[in-house]
Amino acid sequence: MTSTPTATGEGPSAHDPDSEVEVDPARARKERIGRYVAMILLPFLMVGMMITGYLATMHAPTPHDMPVAVAGPAPQAERFADALAAENPSAVDVRVVATDADARQSVLDREVAGAVVLSEQAQGTATVYTATAAGASQVGTVTGLLAPEVLAQGLTLEAEDLAPLPANDSAGLTAMFMTTALMLAGYMPLSVMLSNSPELLRFRRFVPLLAGWSALIAGLVWLVAGPILGALDGNTAAILGVSWLAVFAVGSVQLFLTRILGPMAVLAGMLFLMVLGVPASNMGMSVFTMPSFYATLHTFLPTPATGEALRSVLYFGGNGVGTHLAVLGVGAVLALAATLGVDALKRRRNPDAGTPQVTMPSLTAGPRPTSNKVRYATLAIFPLGMVAMMITFMLGAMYQPAPQDMPVAVVAADTEQAEQAVGGLDRNMPGLFDLRASDSVDAARHQVEDRTVVAAYVLPSADNPSATLITNQAAGVSQHQVVTQVFGQVAAGQQVPLSGETVTSLDTGDTMGTVSLYVAMGWIMAGFMIVVVASNAAPMVMGLRTLLPILAGWAVFMSVVVWLIAGPIVGAVDGHFLPLVGTGIVAIIATALFATVFVRLLGLLAVLPVVAILMFLGVPASGGALSIYMEPALFRFLHDILPMPAAVESVRSILYFAGDTVGSHVVTFVIWGVVSLLCVVIIDRLRPSPRTDAVHEAPRSAADATL
Repeated sequence: MTSTPTATGEGPSAHDPDSEVEVDPARARKERIGRYVAMILLPFLMVGMMITGYLATMHAPTPHDMPVAVAGPAPQAERFADALAAENPSAVDVRVVATDADARQSVLDREVAGAVVLSEQAQGTATVYTATAAGASQVGTVTGLLAPEVLAQGLTLEAEDLAPLPANDSAGLTAMFMTTALMLAGYMPLSVMLSNSPELLRFRRFVPLLAGWSALIAGLVWLVAGPILGALDGNTAAILGVSWLAVFAVGSVQLFLTRILGPMAVLAGMLFLMVLGVPASNMGMSVFTMPSFYATLHTFLPTPATGEALRSVLYFGGNGVGTHLAVLGVGAVLALAATLGVDALKRRRNPDAGTPQVTMPSLTAGPRPTSNKVRYATLAIFPLGMVAMMITFMLGAMYQPAPQDMPVAVVAADTEQAEQAVGGLDRNMPGLFDLRASDSVDAARHQVEDRTVVAAYVLPSADNPSATLITNQAAGVSQHQVVTQVFGQVAAGQQVPLSGETVTSLDTGDTMGTVSLYVAMGWIMAGFMIVVVASNAAPMVMGLRTLLPILAGWAVFMSVVVWLIAGPIVGAVDGHFLPLVGTGIVAIIATALFATVFVRLLGLLAVLPVVAILMFLGVPASGGALSIYMEPALFRFLHDILPMPAAVESVRSILYFAGDTVGSHVVTFVIWGVVSLLCVVIIDRLRPSPRTDAVHEAPRSAADATL
């Protein structure tokens, strides 16, 4: 592979592009081979790690040793605890506590996921305590474990949410997206800084720079989440303090990793902060629904520490924040001390070592800026833009999910009755649903099957005295849950029983309905990563005649890899090899060509518009994580045109609906690919062809191109 820059300063200067250096032919050949290997290996590792990590932990979460407290009269509490443990031997870790107050406090301290308090009457009540602010998904899981046992013992079930989420953050996602943005800001800049401006990584210069950068990012994240979006309410000083410490701690650890791994430290950062850190954070899904070692990772990784610290401040009045701040503080101190030790050891071994060689002279498609101010400003724009777009688009789309014009069919014996029912429901639920009158149950069911409507509410009739709700779980879990809850309340208000019918259920390997999203992410990431990495690691391949066959081979290879991860390795997908691989090939090529347009124009800064369009806008618009009918109207428009929604809907159609809509989504990919290719051709005609002499230019490491 391309040699990692050292502190010796040996080799041709990247500041003098006209310097002539005689290169041994054998060495040049090895260098060229190393570039090709790096071009393939790095995006393969990044995509492979991310998709394997997310699919393995989140495709079908199952409770493991979930801590639960039981309180009540001693004999009764012991019997209940024993019965609960026997019924769910590996799912729960049952703890008997003395009093109701102890049970409540255990939930508020997040020592347990939920608690049951039994009344003293022989056949009395059992109160289940939960805290939605500690994790909405965790509440559903723990309630699903406790409620059946309460009812099985003949007790009356009562539920109390000790820490409900505030109205301005009804999904509880603010802490999660803030944490992700802070992690990006901490680890992302350093490898690019090493390659472009290594003088900034001198310890005495970097630490104050990191302190200022941490303050800037903390202010930016607070500004977007608070005053702009309104997802925060108070606690400004505490939020800024936690955010500053999080960025500073992650940057300190990343500095140490950069010292020992060079530009490849970005892989380590991605592994520990994103691939392992996000699932272990307990933010999106309960850490107790994942393999047990994630609960261990939860205790010391910076992503969980940051997320839990913000959660403590936002929802629990700061209760428990000290432990998580200690993790970040100790980590920062140890990392900086280790960095000083590494620096001292290097000076002892090589007292004459200089600044590492510049391996990425410019972050743009143009020459290296002559002004340091311009160069440093460009260097800052890259991570600052990524953080700003991520927190704005992702949090803005999903922090307050609520149905907006969600299409639902209302079915009655005749059209007039259905229209009357629609009118009444519209008056009671204005703006929530796009209600459509129908007089045919079969026609409404077909609309649910083909995803024209989210559900069909069938009114009682002479033949059927109960109402029926027809849903399609495989079309989206979040919208399925919303219509089930809302129309359950509608039926209760009409005082009629309600039965449910699901036309297509999720597979056992996809209980959250997110497999389509992660497979699609694999395709999209594979498409743009190969181009971004190749443009820096192996610029000699960027001419169209060379690039196109490489992209074709890469698309086949990575489409098969993503299927292998989702299928045989993780077990989230059963079969569907040819349609998934074939669609993945088209998606990867189209995405790669789209990225090529911006790489031609902007160099590495192409990552900003490419990731913004494909990921930060694409994921919310895809409907893979949250229904597009529960987001701002903009994302419904983007759903019909962006590649990520086309990828998610293609996978969903293949897995559950016999590929019924794949053709239209492939057309979307083809349009993006063809238009992008034409743009590249035009750019190449108007501008000089990409440089292909990789031997005499300043060496670039493949990792320079990564995030």
